[in-house]
Amino acid sequence: DLLPGDITGVMVYHQSAERFQFHPGGIFANVVLADEINRGTPKTQAALLEVMAERRVTVDSVSHDVPRPFMVVATQNPIELEGTYRLPEAQLDRFLMRLSVGYPDHNAEVLVVLGDCAGVSPDELPSVLDIADLQKVIAEVRKSRVAPEIVSYAVRLAEASRAHPAVRYGASPRGSIALIRSAQGIAATHGRDYVIPDDVKDVAHPVLCHRLVLTPDAELNQLRAEQVVDELLADTAAPTAAAGS
Repeated sequence: DLLPGDITGVMVYHQSAERFQFHPGGIFANVVLADEINRGTPKTQAALLEVMAERRVTVDSVSHDVPRPFMVVATQNPIELEGTYRLPEAQLDRFLMRLSVGYPDHNAEVLVVLGDCAGVSPDELPSVLDIADLQKVIAEVRKSRVAPEIVSYAVRLAEASRAHPAVRYGASPRGSIALIRSAQGIAATHGRDYVIPDDVKDVAHPVLCHRLVLTPDAELNQLRAEQVVDELLADTAAPTAAAGS
């Protein structure tokens, strides 16, 4: 039931000041959660296109930067399809990754139930990092060394997706960029300041699958994007060594 202006913001005329003033929408936050994004109308979904690529919104020909760091997290309900709208490929391409959450394991679900019984609210969760520290972490991860051979490997994976016979539209250059950025993050979690080929392989499925549009024949044969990515990884030779390893 949201309108595009509810997300980006609107210009409101203030009679006392005799001028229009910009009222920011919900997108002006460091972390934006779009719950069940596929229930939004196409126009509402389109309100996210500019901000997810440019980190700014344009209202009445005036651009407004959103806070940094900026992240959009969206959920989709794969069960109830009535009253939903398919996300356009251009918007899917702007998401770094797509993950399938599934059900929690037994121990995690027990903790969820216990927390609910105790009246624990997400609002009561303590912060573990402030904005300044997070920006430093992001800067350090971006400094992770990436050898040209690793970049070439990521690009070859994206190129192979475009040439795969079961794929109508493969990964765009955003997919190649996402592979490297995600691999830098994986390398940092392993305590390395350089990227290795296995880092790219580890993120290939969540980064590439939602960017692939399969042919009608492939869909009729119930081929999944995950299987295509498996083939891409098997058929694309990885570099044998990375600089700095």
